[in-house]
Amino acid sequence: MRPQRRCVCPGSFDPVTNGHLDIFGRAAALFDEVIVAVGVNKSKSASSNRLFTSDERLDMISDAVAPWSNVRVQGFTGLVTDFCVEIGAQAIVKGLRGSGDYDYELQMAQMNSHLTEVETVFLMTDPSMSFVSSSLVKEVASFGGDVSGLVPPTVLDRLMARLEERRAAT
Repeated sequence: MRPQRRCVCPGSFDPVTNGHLDIFGRAAALFDEVIVAVGVNKSKSASSNRLFTSDERLDMISDAVAPWSNVRVQGFTGLVTDFCVEIGAQAIVKGLRGSGDYDYELQMAQMNSHLTEVETVFLMTDPSMSFVSSSLVKEVASFGGDVSGLVPPTVLDRLMARLEERRAAT
């Protein structure tokens, strides 16, 4: 019996997008188990630049990855390489939208390689999602733009509700 191949897809996912889901699904086809690792910083105050709390992000991602039986969601603090060693992951999977992502992620991959034996695997984002980022989705939605094709429907509902809450509070 061959050993189980486990990978980690780390990020903040504020909110999770269809581009993220594309990477998770493709990683699920390559690895026996995929852990979507949500960066959680308990010490950050409520005035953090995050739109959603750690628990909300974990919940939204859990709903979104339900179609894949080999994908689970877990929060982590600290270095992703330490998290990988802790759970026995052999690889970190990162999606790349373009050369800017590559330049940044290459340095991260080299640092991670320096810290541990965990490999970094790059997957090119589906071209139809190459412009999608959580930050851009939040910005466009905050100005009333249609982001319905860029996030899962349940995320869209929560995103619009949160933006409305923020508008009402100002």
